[in-house]
Amino acid sequence: MSLQFDYPLPVLGFVAYCSNTGKTTLLKQVISLLKQKGVRVGIVKHCHHEIQIDKPGKDSYELRKAGAEQAILASSNGWALMVEHEMPMYPKLEYLLERMDTATLDVVLLEGFRQGAVPKVEVYRKALNTPLLCESVDSPELASSIVALVTDDKGLIESEVKGDVKVGPDEMSVLPLNKPEDVVAFIESWIQRYCLFHEGK
Repeated sequence: MSLQFDYPLPVLGFVAYCSNTGKTTLLKQVISLLKQKGVRVGIVKHCHHEIQIDKPGKDSYELRKAGAEQAILASSNGWALMVEHEMPMYPKLEYLLERMDTATLDVVLLEGFRQGAVPKVEVYRKALNTPLLCESVDSPELASSIVALVTDDKGLIESEVKGDVKVGPDEMSVLPLNKPEDVVAFIESWIQRYCLFHEGK
């Protein structure tokens, strides 16, 4: 359960070999169920496109585009910090996590971040016939960081239950994609394990 950086909350990434595996759909269901249980969730999502949270012509947009390197947009129902980069660069995960208000959260979930030793849940859809990240020979660090496989492949689920075939790293859970409540139970267990681990340090 070690991380490459110190962080006061459990962090769990959701990754997949490619898009259209159902990561976002699963995360929406999981976050909703966790909220119903009183678990406070933060999310950091990797985006492949430019982020726009306001529209050209709006005062906030025009002020930001005038040259501000950082802008906070605030209203009665929330606020957002926008940081502009003159040269395109992707911020490090550690930097992004430091921006979270950890006092108001119980867990941070990531979508789309593969780098680093952050524990990850792999989402795998059988119809796409892609390689399993948890068995990647080319990226052993990524493979060893995967702690759960969520899949619609009944063969993988049944093999894991029976113990006939071992998929991925040791102690990796295999969960059904169509049962988000099982993923929620895994996350709740993960939070408890994280807390016990850090209480014992």
